[in-house]
Formats: sequence, C-alpha cells, structure tokens
Amino acid sequence: MSWPDLPSSLKAERHGAVAVLKLARAEKRNALDDPMVLGIEGFFSSLPNDVGAVVIAGEGEHFSAGLDLTELSERDTLAGIEHSRSWHRAFEKIEFGGVPVIAVLHGAVVGGGLELAAAAHIRVAERTAFYALPEASRGIYVGGGGSVRLPPLIGTARVMDMMLTGRTLGAEEGQAIGLTQYLVDEGEGLAKGLELARRIAGNAPFTNFAVMHLLPRIARSDPSTGYVTEALAAAIAQGDEEAKARLKAFLEKRAAKVARS
Repeated sequence: MSWPDLPSSLKAERHGAVAVLKLARAEKRNALDDPMVLGIEGFFSSLPNDVGAVVIAGEGEHFSAGLDLTELSERDTLAGIEHSRSWHRAFEKIEFGGVPVIAVLHGAVVGGGLELAAAAHIRVAERTAFYALPEASRGIYVGGGGSVRLPPLIGTARVMDMMLTGRTLGAEEGQAIGLTQYLVDEGEGLAKGLELARRIAGNAPFTNFAVMHLLPRIARSDPSTGYVTEALAAAIAQGDEEAKARLKAFLEKRAAKVARS
C-alpha cells in the first residue's frame, strides 16, 4: 500500500497489520522541514482501518537532528506561532491518533527529533542514540510539544538542564531515566520495533484505544476522576464481544499464559 501524498523525504511501507514510516532525508540528518511535518500529519490522518500499530524510524545514521533551521530566517512572531501549532497538530495525530506508535531511535535524536519521539507511545533505542535540546544556544525555544511531553517522561529538572546547558544524554542514560523503554544493540532497533508493533496490533482495539487516550488523561486527573474513568473503561472493555471471546479462550486454556519475555 502506498501513501501518494507523502513528500519524498518520507517513506511508508506495510508489514501486515503494521505500518512503518521512515524519515528519508538522510543527507540532512533527517532534519524536519515543513513538508515532512505536513506529511507526518497526513500519514497519521489516513491510516487504513486494518493497520493496528505504526513504527517510526529514520534512514541513514540518525533518527532526526530536529528542526531544519534554514526555515527560521524569514519568519515573524505570528508566523512562528502558526509554525509551532502545525507541529502540535502533526504530533498530536501520533500521540492521540488511531493506533499505538513505536519510535525506533538511533544516532541523533535532537531538538524536534526528540519532540517527535516523545509523541510516540513506546521508544526503542539503539546504543548509538543520543539526545539533546540545543535550542537555547541557538536563541530559540522548543516548539514541537517538548515543553508538554518531556517533563512527565524524565522530570522538569532534567528538561531544564538539557535546555539551559545543551547537555547531551547517551542511550544508556536515556534508558535509565525513562526516556526509552527498550535498549538494543546497533542495527537491531527496527526488528525490535516491528516485534513490539505486531504484538500490539494483536491486542483488542478498544484496549489499545483506552491505553492511548484514557491512561494519560487519568494520570493527569485527580484520583476520584481517574477511578471513575477507569471503571467506565474497564466496563466497556469487558462488554466488548472480542474481549468476551478472548477471556473465554483463556479460561478454556486455549490462550497463551503470561511468561517472562
């Protein structure tokens, strides 16, 4: 299946129920320009109904070195606001879209590239990955949702440190502080991402929806609201015909039991 409206800097492919979107601007370290961001929004807005999960990866030696700074030279304040909002719209299609998204990270995951990765639900890092938010040294500020998504992941103090000092984190440190959930050897990221995506695509669709859309909001709500929302989600899930069939299969010992990965 092809997505005809994608710019040449993005490539999409299918692996059964999993779609893969690749940043394909390796000569620019996959720096994100306007056509790429619009293409990302379009891709996630038009996923086929039989896609159950998406993997985002980068071609070449890097995931993404962030915003293409050549686009900033002639932009006034109002245009800057609109530009940032375009990134917000695109990345929201990832975070609160139709299916779970896995980001496979290697090499530079910097600035806007880190903001893109933060919008995914699961992040797999190869040991070559490194993370930075160098905007302050360039006289700018994050504009792709980093102020919102990164503090819950790694803590406000760490984000401040990265932004103020330009500190770079390696793959191991990123894993230790919770920026990524999986750490694999060089060259193994995409295979791990596809493995996880296939597993996720096999979940009941409502469960995936609840994890993506309800869990983050429950985590940000007061406990009483969270408990009510959780109860409603649990009741809806249990009432789904597919859930009933899966539970019956488990009780009749026709389904796999939980085991160590």
